[in-house]
Amino acid sequence: MLEKTGVATQKDLEKVMPSKERLKKGPVAVIECFQRIPCNPCYTSCKVGAIKELVEDINDIPELDEDKCIGCGLCVSKCPGLAIFIVDETYSKDEAKIMLPYEFLPLPEEGQIVDALNREGKVVGKARVLQVKNGKYEDKTPVISIAVPKRLSMEVRNIRLGD
Repeated sequence: MLEKTGVATQKDLEKVMPSKERLKKGPVAVIECFQRIPCNPCYTSCKVGAIKELVEDINDIPELDEDKCIGCGLCVSKCPGLAIFIVDETYSKDEAKIMLPYEFLPLPEEGQIVDALNREGKVVGKARVLQVKNGKYEDKTPVISIAVPKRLSMEVRNIRLGD
């Protein structure tokens, strides 16, 4: 399905999803990178060594060491494929916080209520914009933080601004 639609299958996602135990410890990266391409900005941006170095082949798919990841989000803005998200299921009792890359204009505003979209671009609920970090350099993608109901934490991967 990924090759035809660009949308990862459940089988693909199971390979990269953090364990339930890790999600209970705080923010963690989710790397939905499924294609072998020459790329390593996620590795070079990670200051804690949570993304394993591609020693053998720069085309290898990045691997995350969940125990080292602190969910800082530096890798999110550096990934040219927009394939990395941070999920924090400890944000509040009922909500999860998701940090995601956002390359559309206008940027959302803090406090704004937006449509929460799944990987296929379908609306699955509402999200509240918590923070907007606009990239300061040409190679940095803006990163937005949103709050969503916890049940949607592993489903929401984009937003749409209201009319």
